Amino acid sequence: MTNTAPETATPPFDLPAAIADHAARRPDDTAVIAGGKSINWRDFHARMGKLAGTLADNGVKPGDSVAAIAASSIEYALLWAAVLHLRACMAPMAPSSTPDQIAAMVADSGARLVFVDAANRAEFGAVLAGHTLVDLDALGGFIDPTAPVPRLGPIDPQAPFNIIYSSGTTGTPKGIVQSVAMRTLHITGAKAFGYGPGCVTLLSTPLYSNTTLVSFLPTLAWGGTSVLMPKFHAGEWLALAQMHGATHTMLVPVQYRRLLADPAFDDTDLSAMQMKFCTSAPFSAELKAQVLARMPGGLIEFFGMTEGGVSFMLSAHLHPDKLHTVGRPNPGHGVRIIDEDGHDVAPGTPGEIVGQSPATMNGYRNRPDLTAKAYWTAPDGSMWLRTGDIGRLDEDGFLTLMDRAKDMVISGGFNIYPSDIEAVLLALPHVVEAAVVGVPSDQWGETPVAFVVAPGADADALRAACNAAVGKTQRLAALILLDELPRSHIGKVLKRELRDGFTGKVA
Repeated sequence: MTNTAPETATPPFDLPAAIADHAARRPDDTAVIAGGKSINWRDFHARMGKLAGTLADNGVKPGDSVAAIAASSIEYALLWAAVLHLRACMAPMAPSSTPDQIAAMVADSGARLVFVDAANRAEFGAVLAGHTLVDLDALGGFIDPTAPVPRLGPIDPQAPFNIIYSSGTTGTPKGIVQSVAMRTLHITGAKAFGYGPGCVTLLSTPLYSNTTLVSFLPTLAWGGTSVLMPKFHAGEWLALAQMHGATHTMLVPVQYRRLLADPAFDDTDLSAMQMKFCTSAPFSAELKAQVLARMPGGLIEFFGMTEGGVSFMLSAHLHPDKLHTVGRPNPGHGVRIIDEDGHDVAPGTPGEIVGQSPATMNGYRNRPDLTAKAYWTAPDGSMWLRTGDIGRLDEDGFLTLMDRAKDMVISGGFNIYPSDIEAVLLALPHVVEAAVVGVPSDQWGETPVAFVVAPGADADALRAACNAAVGKTQRLAALILLDELPRSHIGKVLKRELRDGFTGKVA
C-alpha cells in the first residue's frame, strides 16, 4: 500500500544567509530570548560571524563536527548558527547521558571542539580530558573580536547538517546524520505553519533534540523570535507564553497534560497562540481533544523517525474525527504496511510501517552495517526505511499506531530502548534474565519497569545498581523479581503480558 507524490528538487536553504537578511531588514527585532536575556538580529548576526571566525581560527573547516553538551541558551543558539556558517556540522548531545555514553558519542562524532556549560563540564570533564573543551556559558571569552568573518562558501546538499545521537548504554550510540537537503525540506515545509517575522516560538524541549529542532530551525530561518527554556516547568511556560505573546510552540504529550493541570492555566492569556505542535511520544485522542477544547490555535501532531523516511501529520483541528490516528503521510512520502514476511497487508490490517521520502538520513555515522539493516528491500528492488512500528491505514489513508515493534519506551519525550537497560541488568550478579517495559506514568507519560529472574537477589539493590549505571532518563521506576518470564511458544518474551499485568504505582 503506497502513497506517493512527485518529488521536486528543493534548492538548499542557506540558514546563515537568511540570518544576515533578517539583520539587514529587521535589525532591532528580537531573535532569541533565554534566561531572562534577549538578543536582536543585528547582534545575533554579528556575534554569529565572529564566532564562526573564531571557530575557523581553531581549525574548524567545512564538513567538520562541533559537539555541544549544554542546556538551551542564547549562546547555544549562536553556536548552531556559527557552525552552519562554516558549512560545518553540529553534534548536539544529551546531558542526561552517562559519562561513558558522552565519551563514546564525542569520539564517534570526531568533534574538533566540544562546547559545555558549567554543569556539564563538572559532570563530563574527566571523560573528555583528551578533547578541547570550550565553556559555552562564557562564550564571550572565547570569541575573538578581531577574527575575520568567513565568507559563506558553497552548500553541498548532501553534506552533514547535524548528527543526532540515539540513546544507548552499551557500545557506541548511533549517530543519525541528517543532511543539508533533509533539513532544507524541514525548513521550507514548515513555512506553511505561519513561521515568519512576528511569530514567537516558545520551546521547552532541549536544543539537542530533533523534536525541538523541527520548530527552532524554521523560526530562525523565517525570522521569528525563539524563546528557549533550559528546563520545562508548567507555571513558567504559562508565564512566558503570556509575557511574550507566544504564537507557536512544540511540546511533548506529557507537557500538554501538565499545562492543562496547572492551577494558573485558566487565568493565563494564550490568545496569541496560532499553532501548537506535538511529536516524540504517544498522544492520546483524549488528550488531543482536551488541548483542542482548552488551548487556542491549531494543533498538529507529527509522527516519524529522526532517521526520516515516511512522516505523518495530523492537523487535529481540521480532523476532529481522526484524533485516534497520527494523520496521513506528508506529500512526497511513500508508505507501505508489510507483514513479517515482507508482503503488503490488506487495507486496515496491522503490519510494520516502512517508508520512503526525500527527507531521509544519510545514514548512521561510521556504521554502514546498521545503516544497511535499517532498510527493507521490496521485491522490485526499491529501498524502504523500517520504522520498527506497527500500524494500520484506514480507508482515508490515516495511520493508527498499534504498537512499537521494538518496545521502545518514550518517557517525557525521550526515547528509551529497553534492550540497553536489559544489558545493564544482565551484567549484575545473580541476574539470569531481564525484560524492561514501559508503563503509564502521570509525570512522564511512560516510565521503564524491569522484570528480572535473579535467584537470591534483592530487588531494591538490583534497581539501585542498575540506576547508578544508566542515564537519568533511563532509570527504572520499579523492579519486580519473577521465577520466570512469560514466553510464547517460540520462546519470545511476552512483554505485553508483563506490561498489562503490572499493578504497581509509579510517579
